[in-house]
Amino acid sequence: MPNTASAKKALRSSQRKRLFNLARKKKITDALKDLRRAIKTGETNLSPLIAKVYSALDKAAKSNYIHKNKASRKKSRVAKMVNKILAKN
Repeated sequence: MPNTASAKKALRSSQRKRLFNLARKKKITDALKDLRRAIKTGETNLSPLIAKVYSALDKAAKSNYIHKNKASRKKSRVAKMVNKILAKN
């Protein structure tokens, strides 16, 4: 347990940030899951799902939840995965 007033405030703020970070993480994982599920089922219209993934990654990078290069790398891999699927069809 924190003893000083500043430590108590730091605990409160870290708990609040934890909730925001968990929500951000869930948005990214859910968006990626939806995209992978759509690819697996053979869906052809993937652009709204790709936009959802890109948006989640950009927002996470903007809020410093993940590094901007990590967001860029993940977006690149998503695009590569989708292009590979579209090239087969």
